[in-house]
Amino acid sequence: MLAEAGQENAGLVDIGDGLACAFKIESHNHPSAIEPYQGAATGVGGINRDIFTMGARPVAQLNSLRFGNLSSDKNKALLRGVVKGIGDYGNAFGVPTVGGEVFFDDCYNVNPLVNAMSAGIVETGKTVSAISYGLGNPVFIVGSSTGKDGIHGATFASGDLHEDSADDLPSVQVGDPFTEKLLLEASLEVIKTGAIVGMQDMGAAGIICSTSEMSAKGKHGMIIHLDRVPTRQQNMQAWEILLSESQERMLLVVKKGKEAEVKKVFEKWDLNCVHIGDVTTGNQLKFYMDRELVADVPAESLVLGGGAPVYNREYSVPAYYKENKRFSIDNVSEPEDLKEVARFLLSHPNIASKRWIYNQYDSMVGTVNMSTNKPSDAAVINIKGTDKAIALTVDCNSRYVHADPEQGCAIAVAEASRNIVCSGAEPSAITNCLNFGNPYNKEVYWQFVQSIKGMGKACRKFQTPVTGGNVSFYNQSSFEGPVFPTPTIGMLGVLKSKSSFTGLAFRKAGDHIFLIGESVNDISSSEYLYSWHKIKKSPAPHFDLDVEFKNQQVVKDAIKKGLVCSAHDVSDGGLFVTLAESAMASDLGFSIETDFDCRPDAFLFGEAQSRMVLSVSEDKLDDFVNLLVASDVEFSNLGTVTDGEVLIDDESFGHIRELKSIYENSIGDLMAH
Repeated sequence: MLAEAGQENAGLVDIGDGLACAFKIESHNHPSAIEPYQGAATGVGGINRDIFTMGARPVAQLNSLRFGNLSSDKNKALLRGVVKGIGDYGNAFGVPTVGGEVFFDDCYNVNPLVNAMSAGIVETGKTVSAISYGLGNPVFIVGSSTGKDGIHGATFASGDLHEDSADDLPSVQVGDPFTEKLLLEASLEVIKTGAIVGMQDMGAAGIICSTSEMSAKGKHGMIIHLDRVPTRQQNMQAWEILLSESQERMLLVVKKGKEAEVKKVFEKWDLNCVHIGDVTTGNQLKFYMDRELVADVPAESLVLGGGAPVYNREYSVPAYYKENKRFSIDNVSEPEDLKEVARFLLSHPNIASKRWIYNQYDSMVGTVNMSTNKPSDAAVINIKGTDKAIALTVDCNSRYVHADPEQGCAIAVAEASRNIVCSGAEPSAITNCLNFGNPYNKEVYWQFVQSIKGMGKACRKFQTPVTGGNVSFYNQSSFEGPVFPTPTIGMLGVLKSKSSFTGLAFRKAGDHIFLIGESVNDISSSEYLYSWHKIKKSPAPHFDLDVEFKNQQVVKDAIKKGLVCSAHDVSDGGLFVTLAESAMASDLGFSIETDFDCRPDAFLFGEAQSRMVLSVSEDKLDDFVNLLVASDVEFSNLGTVTDGEVLIDDESFGHIRELKSIYENSIGDLMAH
C-alpha cells in the first residue's frame, strides 16, 4: 500500500514497473432510491473523481447492485433507471464498465443498493494528495458552477427512507459526464505543471467538507470568500453554497506565484477556475460572504476523529441467528426432477445472465478490457506498454452475511480472492462498501461488528490489506426494516504476465473436468434452498478459511505452470451452474458423475465454499494430477467436456443451446412485461 487507508481519496497500491493502481468503491443508495437515473449517474461520477483527483487516469469501472423483487413494476423502474444512469454517465465519460454483480431480494424492495467502483493507473511518485499547507497559497475552485442540487445530500443519506422521502428529491445531485471528462483531462494536465500543493474532489457536504479535510490533514487553516464561488442560480445563501453537492467540482491549493499556469490549463478546457481563498496558519476555517464572516470553525473538529465522542455502542444477537443454526438438510425433501431444478436456477434473476444490463454499458472503450472476448471470473485490464495486467472484482452474497455475518463476510473476501485467482492473478488488496441498516438498532450493529471481524480475519489470511472504502448506514425503511447486511468487497489482483490470464470457458470437447475442493452434503443459504424450497432460515454454507487458502494456492500454481485450460469458481447456484456457465461460454457441453457420498441435490446445487472447476487437456493431464496429489488438496475428476450435450450420471439434461437460451433471456423477458 502506498497510501494509508482513509488518508486519501482512494486506496493506492504498488503494482510494479513504476506503476500504482488507485481504486475505491462507494455507495449512492438513498439518491438512487428516490431518483435512480441521477442517483446512479452521480455515484459513477463521484467515484471516478476520487481516482483522478489523485493523479490516476481511470481505466475501469465496476458496480454492485441490489434490488427488490422483479415482479414489481417499481423495482423494474428502479433497475431501468439505475442501469441507464450508470451506462449513460460511464459511456459518455469514456471509461469501460468491465464487471459487477446484481442481486435481487425482497429486503431491497424499498431501499436498493447502488455501489460504484473505479480503478485508475498512475506512475508512482506522481500522485497528488488531498492536503493543504503553505501560508498564503491560493485556494481555487475548478470545474462546474455551484447550484442548489445536492444540498443536505449527506444528511439525506443518514436517515431511514420513509413515505415522504420523495419530498427530499432536491437532495439528489445532477451529473454532467461531458464536463467530468473535461475536468479529468484538465486535472491530469495541471498536475504535470508542478503547481499543485493538494487537490480534493467535492463530494458529500461540498465545500465545507473539502476545505476541512484538506486543512486538517495539512494542519493549516483557510479563509474562503463564498461570494467568489461561481453559481448557477442567483441569490444563493452562504449556507447553500457551503453545503451544495453540485457535481464535477474540485478544490485546489496552488503554489503561490503559479496561479497563471493553473488558470491557463482550465481556460484551455473551458472550465471555471476561480481563486476563492487562501491558506492561513493555525487551524481555523473562516468563511466570508460579501465581506461578512458567516462561519468560523476549527478544521479538525469537522473531520473524522476530530474530537468527536467515541461510543461503545451496545449490540445483541438477533433471534433469527439461533434459529438458523437449527436447520438440518435431513428435514428437506429431495426433488423428484433435478432437471426442473436446474432450469429453474438458470432462469432465476440472481443466477441468469445479466446481459440485459451489461449490454447497456460500454465495456470496450479505451481498448483495455481483456475479458470482453474471453470471459473470466474477474475482469482483466491490460496495462499497456507492460507485460502486466490487473484483475478486478466485486463480491458479496448478502444472504450468507445475513445468515452469519462473520462467516458470510469472510466468504465475501474469499470469493473475491477466488475470482482473482481463477483469472490467473495474485490477490493484492481490497476496498469495501459496508451497506447496513440503522446502527442504533442493536441487531443491525451486531451484524456490522461481526462482519468487520470476518473481513479482518479473511484479509489477514489472504494478505489483502484494506485500502479504504465507504460505510453506508440507514439502509432501511420505517415499514420494511433493514436490508440484508451487505459488505461489498472490491478486490484488486495483479497478473505479472498476461500469459497467465485464464478464462472460465471450456476449450474443447474431450478435455477433463476437475473439481478442486470437497463436495459437502450442504445446501445452507443456497439459492436452491431459498428460492426453490422457499426455506429462508439456515446458516451460512460450509466454509473453512484454511482449506480455502490452500485450494487457491494450488489453483494459482497450476495456472502459473500452464496446466489449466479454464478455471471457474463454484458460487451462486452451486456446481451445476458453474459447469453450465463454463459450457455456455464456448457452446460446449459436459458429462459428469455425481458423488455417492453426497445427496444429488446438494452435490449439484449446494453452495459449499472453497471449490473451483478446472478443465485440463489430455496432454497436460498427468502433470496436473501429479501436482494435485503432491498438494494434499481434495479433488475429483468429474468427467469430460462434450460437443454440446449435458449429461449427469449418463442422463441427459438437454443440449447446451437450450440451457443457454433459458439463461440468457430470463431477465430480458422479465423486464419486457
